[in-house]
This record gives sequence, structure tokens and C-alpha cells, in this order.
Amino acid sequence: MEELKPSFNRFFFRLSLKEKMLFARNLEVMISSGMQILQSLEILKKQTRSKVFISILDQLIMDLKNGHFLSVGLERYRSIFGEFFINLIRVGEASGTLSENLKYLSEEISKKAELKKKVKGAMVYPIIILVATLGITGILTFFIFPKILPVLKNINVPLPGITLFFIWFSEFMLANGLWVLLGMVALIIGTILLLRIQSVRERWQAAQLHIPILNNMVKTVNLITFARTLGLLLKAGVKIVEAMEITSNTLSNAVYRKEVKAISENIRQGDSMSSHLISRPNLFPPLFSQMILVGENTGKMDESFLFLGNFYESEMDEATKSMSNFMEPALLLLMGLIVGFVALAIITPIYKVTQTLGR
Repeated sequence: MEELKPSFNRFFFRLSLKEKMLFARNLEVMISSGMQILQSLEILKKQTRSKVFISILDQLIMDLKNGHFLSVGLERYRSIFGEFFINLIRVGEASGTLSENLKYLSEEISKKAELKKKVKGAMVYPIIILVATLGITGILTFFIFPKILPVLKNINVPLPGITLFFIWFSEFMLANGLWVLLGMVALIIGTILLLRIQSVRERWQAAQLHIPILNNMVKTVNLITFARTLGLLLKAGVKIVEAMEITSNTLSNAVYRKEVKAISENIRQGDSMSSHLISRPNLFPPLFSQMILVGENTGKMDESFLFLGNFYESEMDEATKSMSNFMEPALLLLMGLIVGFVALAIITPIYKVTQTLGR
């Protein structure tokens, strides 16, 4: 079956995590109640308001009427739904557990959306403080200080170094502010374009694992995704090598993707997964490796992975709280220092003038 053209698919056919979660959940409810898949899709089409989703459902309905499986129809939209989504449905159709797999799928997408929200939430406060600090500094530099600048230059009092520096900085920004702004915009755009180059992006993702504070979050997010995705695929009946290959494509960090592919290759050659994990303690903590070793010995790998997914999610909750507790006072202190620096640059010479007049 021919897939949609990448450019059209990428820019015009997009579904949010919430839409995919509702699709899986509603389809699971209807199939569990005894409805046929075709009838369920037709009902979903009547309920949805998204033009993109209606177009997708139209094509899926047509494929089903032509005798294809739902998973075969979803292959047309591989870049939208992903291999994980499609393979769980394929296994469910083959094993007669489609409704169960759709339930697992909706729960996993919901957890993935929640994890994404937690990561974004941890970054919101620092961004707000940074923007507020830059805003206050900009107001003082461009609006308040220029009005006081002529007075400071004309007073017969030696100016402190902090004031002289701020006079230079203010004059420089007033004269070259537009070029500085354009330079910052160019730097941001250049960085975004550079990160689109695969080799550069991979190096940046590898560097993230060595940056304090950020490294723990990156590791935990990838461990959660790895454990949950692989555990769910194994529980659904996907063979371990195929499950590992699918899982590697769901990971956000290139280092972890390569490691999971290497584990998959080792398993093909007859090696155990735990032996590779134990040899990489910087990426896979001892608890993670030991739990997988237990899963291999007991034949309950899926349960071990799902347990680890839930465990590291609770670790993520604690990590984001700890990071917020640390960053809030640190950022407020930084904001106070910057604003205090500007205030001292203005107040110090004025205080010297009042002392001189009082003599």
C-alpha cells in the first residue's frame, strides 16, 4: 500500500497525543461492547470535528471495506501514528486481543502526554524568571537610565566603576541595540538549523548526558520511555528483537537509541540483555539492570519493565520537585543581583552628590 508523500504528510497531517489517545480509547470501548471495527470507525468519523482526522478515518474505512486489516490501513500514516501504535494493533488483530491492546495503547499515550507535561512544567518557571529579569533590565537600560545619563555625566563627582560600566553598556546598547537583537535572532535561528543536522543533533544529545541537573532529567525520561514501551510490547506478544527495534525509535536521545539497537543485536547473537545493561552503569542504573536480570531469570520481562517504568516515573516526580525547589531561590537571587547591580549603578553617584551638597 502506498504511503502518503512525506511533505504533505508532515505539514498537513498531524494528530496530537490527545487525539491519538482518544482514538485508541473510544475504539477500545466500542470494540469491547461488540461493535465491528468498520462500524466503530464510522461512528468515530461522525463524532470528530478535526478535518485531518476525518480524512484519515475516511481512508481507513475505505481500506477496511477493501478487505484490509486496520493495521494495514494505519501503515499509510506510519509517520503520524508511529511503529509502536501500529504494531500493538497488528499484534492485537493477530492474537484476538485488539480491545485489550487498544486499552494498553490509550493508557500509554496518556502517560506519555503526562510525562511530556511534567518536563515542560519543570522548564516554565525558569523561563518566566529569565524573561522577567531581561524585561526589567531592558526597561532600566533603554528607558530609565538614558534619562539620568546626562545628569551623571555633568556632576562633578568621580563616578564608581559600576556606574562607568553601566554608562558604557547603556550607550553601546542604545547605539547598537538593533544589531544586537538581530544577532540574537540569527544565533537562535542558526542553532535551530544546526540541530537539524543529524551529526550535530546527536553530539548535542550526547552532551546533555554530562550537563548537571539536565543529565538526570534526560536519563530518567529515556529510561521511562524505554521501560514502558518495551514492557507493553512484550506484554502484547511482540517478539523481543522486534520490540527492541520498535522501542529504539521511540527514544528521544540518540545515545539511548544506539544502546537499545546494540542490545537488540546482542540478543540476536544469543547474549542476555542484562549483561549489556550492567556494562553501561552510566546510562542504566544498577536497579534497572538488576530488575531486568530478575525478569530474565523468572521469564517475566514485561512485568519487570512495566514496574521500572512506574518506578522511574515516581523518581521523575521527585526530581522535578527538587529541581524546582533548587531553581526558584537561585533564579530569584540571580534576578535580584542583576536588578541590584543596575540600581547601584544609578543610586551610588546620586548618593555621592547628596553627600557633597550636604557638606
